[in-house]
Amino acid sequence: MLYVVGIGPGNQGAMTLEALDAIQDADIIVGYKTYTHLVKHLTGDKQVIKTGMCKEIERCQAALDLAATGNKVALISSGDAGIYGMAGLILELVTQQRLDVQIKLIPGVTSSTAAASLLGAPLMHDYCHISLSDLMTPWPVIEKRILCAAQADFVICFYNPRSHGRKDHLANAFAALRRYKPAETPVGVVRAAGRKKQEKWLTTLGDMDFEPVDMTCLVIVGNQATYCRDGLMITPRGYQFETAE
Repeated sequence: MLYVVGIGPGNQGAMTLEALDAIQDADIIVGYKTYTHLVKHLTGDKQVIKTGMCKEIERCQAALDLAATGNKVALISSGDAGIYGMAGLILELVTQQRLDVQIKLIPGVTSSTAAASLLGAPLMHDYCHISLSDLMTPWPVIEKRILCAAQADFVICFYNPRSHGRKDHLANAFAALRRYKPAETPVGVVRAAGRKKQEKWLTTLGDMDFEPVDMTCLVIVGNQATYCRDGLMITPRGYQFETAE
């Protein structure tokens, strides 16, 4: 049995009961070292296999090999394992190698919804996720998606917005957005949602300061109806209110 578990932001309060049960049931925990640390209090004396960045294939293969030999294994991802997580890679490997391994995918709270709950209600209408990491997706493809989403007036959630090696990607993304979105469009930023160093702030497309943003941040850009009031970022769903006479 291989559980592919989304652990959410990392704090136990934001984990599903199904995720907690899977970690408890598993004999072996496999994951990126930062994520295994987040669930350290749940793993007890279980065997924990940790890997570093850019070791996704090795991590997934190890989990599959262990499960194929009769172990109960939990492969953990932050957020939801099916959103920029390990679920897709696991299923690719299983189908390519024709492995006889029982897989159970367990969803988790992803960064966009965790961040949105802290900012207010910015995702109340159509929205999309765009990762600004070009490690596996060429930048021209990413830029095209940004332009299409902006032209269609989606609320946009930017994952992997800025790193030491990609300092200008978020600025370039905002430059593309300004072709279709006005400078006063609200923007919300949340760092480390649901973790000890959690921070959040509101700004606009025109006033955005890119320097504080890093890979632990989630950036939400509103649509033409999004507004900020009393420290909250709100995207109206379109309900019609009755006015008092």
